[in-house]
Amino acid sequence: MSEPGENPLQDIPEALVHPRHRFALPLIWILPLVAAVIGAWIAIHAILDRGPEIHIVFQNADGIEAGKTPLRYRSVDVGQVRSMTLTPDHRSVIVTAQMSRGTESLLASDSRFWVVRPRIATGGISGLGTLLSGSYIGLDIGHSDERSKEFQGLETPPVIASDVPGREFILHADSLGSLTDGSPLYFRHLPVGDVTHFELDPDGHGVTVAVFVQSPYDRFVTRDTRFWHASGIDVALDAGGLRLQTESIATIIAGGIAFETPTVSTQLPPAGARTEFRMADNRDAAMKSPDEQANRYVLYFKGSLRGLAVGSPVDLNGVEVGEVRSISIEYDPVHQDFKFPVEINVYAERIRARYLPGSARPDAEGMRSYRFVERLIEHGFRGQLRTASLLTGQQYVALDFFPSAPRVTSDPTKVPMLLPSIPGGLDELATTLSDIARKINAVPIERIGADTDRTLVQLKETLESANRLVTRFEHDVTPELAATISEARKAMATADHALAADSPLQENLQETLRQLAGAAESLRALADYLDQHPESLLRGKAKDDR
Repeated sequence: MSEPGENPLQDIPEALVHPRHRFALPLIWILPLVAAVIGAWIAIHAILDRGPEIHIVFQNADGIEAGKTPLRYRSVDVGQVRSMTLTPDHRSVIVTAQMSRGTESLLASDSRFWVVRPRIATGGISGLGTLLSGSYIGLDIGHSDERSKEFQGLETPPVIASDVPGREFILHADSLGSLTDGSPLYFRHLPVGDVTHFELDPDGHGVTVAVFVQSPYDRFVTRDTRFWHASGIDVALDAGGLRLQTESIATIIAGGIAFETPTVSTQLPPAGARTEFRMADNRDAAMKSPDEQANRYVLYFKGSLRGLAVGSPVDLNGVEVGEVRSISIEYDPVHQDFKFPVEINVYAERIRARYLPGSARPDAEGMRSYRFVERLIEHGFRGQLRTASLLTGQQYVALDFFPSAPRVTSDPTKVPMLLPSIPGGLDELATTLSDIARKINAVPIERIGADTDRTLVQLKETLESANRLVTRFEHDVTPELAATISEARKAMATADHALAADSPLQENLQETLRQLAGAAESLRALADYLDQHPESLLRGKAKDDR
């Protein structure tokens, strides 16, 4: 405390004036600054972690949500949908997705995207996990070296992932049957692949089906491999009986394809990827030997062609060598009649393939020549329509030799060449029955019936006369006949009595027989004497003999 009279302000120190800094930051701004730095760092980090932006076109955005739907590859999130917009024509949806950093290698130009959602198809049920987690966009990496950011999305998931080992092949068929995406492919009843996609041919005359055969089964596909429809149940009723074929229960429901390589072609090298094949309707058609050249012939049959169809077999003594190509109708103005030409294809290679090795055979060019067939016709080579099955009524064309057939000539310069025919067994039977029916119709049945009526009347009158005669015989002749029989019986009794052993007649007869025997003995002695002395007939008996 200062003394009285002193100045109390003398003890106060003098304040020093410091110059104010121009950029001094108030303490209150530190927190916003720190927050801004952290936000900038997060933004930079997010930009650095962000991958490329891509656009995927889908037909619709069902199950896709902006900011929520992820893109996944092998169940790992590799991006997310940012926005969705309609295409300018309003027919599709453009989905914009932000990919994660380091996913550039996934975006090959042939990579595939599709929406994974619950699906029920003939091949099974898929996408059940999305019932809880929600739909997402699946990704399958392509093999192209080019990169892209524009993709066309798939409406259905791909059947085969791009990293599955194997090869794809192209099949051509007349119809699709019951095939669909994912239909199984079988080799010796083993599932070895699937149908990946199909499309209608540009000309509309067939379909093209792409199939994928997994490794190592793809090595069994060669250039000579045969493919056929294995869909449903193949039922055939023909001359061979009832046949039923199917690959599995799955093919009955979802369809399928089977393939097989002939034994003689198993040593061929495997076919290359996307090799094209022809798909047959069934195994029998697929396994037929390929027919390189066909000889065309036309036949005219007089009988009914019901049961004969295009594709019906043509056989040579039971060996199938061709097929029916067409059945037509011709009008003959000369005879005012219709004819029914049947055109057939005969494959010479099928005949040559049946020859026993080392045996004599005509050369290939000779068998393909109509001149060769002309010589066969001279020896009775004919075509005949026969029934393959009485149950189904199916018919086929049989080629055989008929030495007794009438001699005909054919022009080998015409194409198709005319091949003479003869009636079949049933046709001959029908002709015979028809002739019998005509002969029966020619019989004058009415006149015969009238004559029969008159004959029956006369027969009735004759029977009545005979009846009257019998009645008269019973009344007039029978009593006299009975008396005559009685007299005959008496005569027989008398004869029996006379012929008895102890009857006088028998004794007299025996005595007479003895006398006759003595006379016969005397005659025999006389004959012997005359034989020795014939002169005694003139001179008499000699004295010495007396």
